[in-house]
Amino acid sequence: MQLTPQSRIDDYTAKGWWGDLTLDQWLQRNRRDVPDRLALVDPLNRETLDGHAPRRFTWAEFGSEVDRVAAALLAIGLEKDDVLTYQLPNITETVILALACSRIGLIISPVVMPYRAHELAYVIDTVRPAAVVTVASFAGYDHAAMAVALTGGRNCKVLVTGGDAPRGTIDLDAAIAAADPAKAAAYHDAQPIQPGEVFTIFWTSGTEARPKGVPRDMNHWIVNGEIVAEAADIREGEVLLNPFPLVNIGSFGMVTPWLMHRGTLVLHHPFDLGVFLQQIAAERVNYTIAAPAILNALLKTPGLLDSVDLSSLRAIGSGSAPLSPWMIEGFARDHDIEVCNMFGSNEGASLFSDARSVPDHHDRARYFPRMGVAGIDWPGSRANGMIQTRLVDLETEQDITEPGQPGELRFQGAATFGGYWEIPAITEQAFDAQGFYRTGDLFELAGDESPPRFYRFVGRCKDIIVRGGVNISPAEIDDLLAGHPALREAAVVGVPDERLGERMCVAAVPEAGQAPTLAEIAGWLKDQGLAVFKLPELMVEVPALPRNAMNKVSRRDLRETVLQMLA
Repeated sequence: MQLTPQSRIDDYTAKGWWGDLTLDQWLQRNRRDVPDRLALVDPLNRETLDGHAPRRFTWAEFGSEVDRVAAALLAIGLEKDDVLTYQLPNITETVILALACSRIGLIISPVVMPYRAHELAYVIDTVRPAAVVTVASFAGYDHAAMAVALTGGRNCKVLVTGGDAPRGTIDLDAAIAAADPAKAAAYHDAQPIQPGEVFTIFWTSGTEARPKGVPRDMNHWIVNGEIVAEAADIREGEVLLNPFPLVNIGSFGMVTPWLMHRGTLVLHHPFDLGVFLQQIAAERVNYTIAAPAILNALLKTPGLLDSVDLSSLRAIGSGSAPLSPWMIEGFARDHDIEVCNMFGSNEGASLFSDARSVPDHHDRARYFPRMGVAGIDWPGSRANGMIQTRLVDLETEQDITEPGQPGELRFQGAATFGGYWEIPAITEQAFDAQGFYRTGDLFELAGDESPPRFYRFVGRCKDIIVRGGVNISPAEIDDLLAGHPALREAAVVGVPDERLGERMCVAAVPEAGQAPTLAEIAGWLKDQGLAVFKLPELMVEVPALPRNAMNKVSRRDLRETVLQMLA
């Protein structure tokens, strides 16, 4: 299924951004060139998750298993351009299934395990999959029964892996055991996958509205592999630890550089700090990703990191929320681990600050190289040549060229998607008159050079707190609060005020015992150099910050909680 206009494919191919590669070609190369190298490793604690012993695959074994699963899907009746939705934990079968789909041209549209009928029904209604793959049950919930109920009356098969396939479903494991793997290769050769065809439909996080489907072609994923490998400096044969479900660009973005550099991919599910650290030590992990809140918590637990052998770990990628300077500095100073600050979205907006481009740890927390701007060069960066960015004043739609003026960051280029799945009106609104994708994120120009070489993150356009006519970025305050020694975590939201429009309230999760008072928090923030007009004026104590399935703070839910507590 090709959604990208041929003219765009031809243009980007002529520029050398896109080519004739697919993910399956990387896989076939790896099974041929490094057949005995370890390729894929199950979560260390898999037996406690689903009763199955952890599995390990060499590249030769992995390639054979992909062929067998692809052949099973064909035997079940699926064919090229069918959509397949999976709801699976982060186990080896999930990676094998995704690459099997890429081999025979199926389009995957996965969802996270916590989704229930409301969310899963929306996905099924939207993409109309030919099959849903799930487990019979997980963590006490009957996923197979839910899938059967939601697909009733549709031309959609429910495939169950892991045993105990109930009535009305197909036992995928039995189909795999009976499959002839040679049929996958024959099907692929007869109907080869083109780089401009859709491979994934991932979903926006839904922290502000209903999720939107984001189609991405093989071309997009090849470029993603190049960008992530550049950002993390991923090298041949390295061991990568992926602790997140393979349902979005952040987590699936570990798969592409793994394939590209013929490494070892270690899986983890659900997030467990102790198991995570054990895996780093046991598998000699070189690179992993983690949410800022996790990295903050690690540094706030004295002795924990010192109790584990982290000598193999050279870098960690983090994003989805602003990073704290003290955290980046702490990992570098105390553990010789560089944290790479990553900004991105399923739509393909992507920037990164690593140790090479932004060596200063404090700058790296909030600055991103201003890539894809005429007159600004980043030597050795392929990503810089494949994207274009602009910073736009939301009132005038004019480009911002001077530091200190917030504007919306916009993207176009080889990594950027072409539009949302079957919602043309929203797609039209998502791009500006010049064809740049509107990220909804506020940045400003920063740095001492002329022209400025960096973007500085300010916050989400929709999250900005307007107090007395002055814009305040909650992300900036959250960033500082992450370093408060008496707070496990904290975030701020705006609440309505008749006189000022909005006031700022901090939702505080104490580290232990009683939370600091509002005056103590404000005083601490003031000591960090924060302007007085940005200090919070209200405070509530909460047991935890509300987060979505991807561990992002849901500011919408937090605001509702705060308003209820203040009522």
